Amino acid sequence: MLVEHRGRRPEVHPSAWVAPTAVLCGDVRVGEDARVMWNAVVSAEDGHVELGARCVVMEHALVRGRAAHPVVVGEDVLIGPHAHVNGARIAREAFVATRAALFPGSSVGVRAEVRIGGVVHVNSAVADGAVVPIGWVAVGDRILSPDRHEEIWEIQRELDFPGTVYGEARGDDLMARVMPRQTAWLGAHRDDRVL
Repeated sequence: MLVEHRGRRPEVHPSAWVAPTAVLCGDVRVGEDARVMWNAVVSAEDGHVELGARCVVMEHALVRGRAAHPVVVGEDVLIGPHAHVNGARIAREAFVATRAALFPGSSVGVRAEVRIGGVVHVNSAVADGAVVPIGWVAVGDRILSPDRHEEIWEIQRELDFPGTVYGEARGDDLMARVMPRQTAWLGAHRDDRVL
């Protein structure tokens, strides 16, 4: 399904294929010979998404571009089933496995891998050729096992998730401050037009 959002329409290269149950919404560009599989969602919200040549977005994956954090995916990249790519940059020939999560401001280098359930936190980078092992966390420029929560949090706190994603400072009332704006922002979908 192709959806016009905020006056922007998806563009799909003639050699690409998008499954009938997939959704492309807004300013989305799908490159040559790319594939967007069943029930995947590629949504530009108020930003931009660019999928390079021969990129494959597997079933049930979510790829979301934001104004401050567009998604740019290089050539020959696989984004696995149930993966979550939000405001990230993925260089050519990278592999993002099933249930991996990439957050705004993150990047994955050339031929890097984020394996099953791996996380690349906000404003974090996975170097060219590096591997985030199954279930591990890339935070800042480090890759840590999930049992090292205190070390992860020490770095993660400084990466400023609420400021990066919502433009708000941490605090007990964070969600009370964020959610009115978030629901208004997502409310723009009421004006979407299926093409």
